[in-house]
Amino acid sequence: MELISIAIWISLGFIILGYFFAFIRLAKGPSLPDRAVALDLIALLTLAVAALHALSTDTAIFLNVSLVIALITFLGTVAFAQYLERIRPKSKKENKDD
Repeated sequence: MELISIAIWISLGFIILGYFFAFIRLAKGPSLPDRAVALDLIALLTLAVAALHALSTDTAIFLNVSLVIALITFLGTVAFAQYLERIRPKSKKENKDD
């Protein structure tokens, strides 16, 4: 077995462990932003799996898949941050500045 193959298998093991912890955080919460961060982590881990698959099969198309996943995840994060900013109640200090 080549060294790169061993490194890919070890990386996949750590990614699976990361999926496990991310799904726990997604299920437990405790808040909506925590769940959003867990979803971002799951998307990042999926991106890493696609990149490792591209590396192991010498197929560059999976790097394009990784790029698309990264762009969609970024847009989703920005949209979610704007949503949280709109629903967040203003504090008393912010009201005095208006």
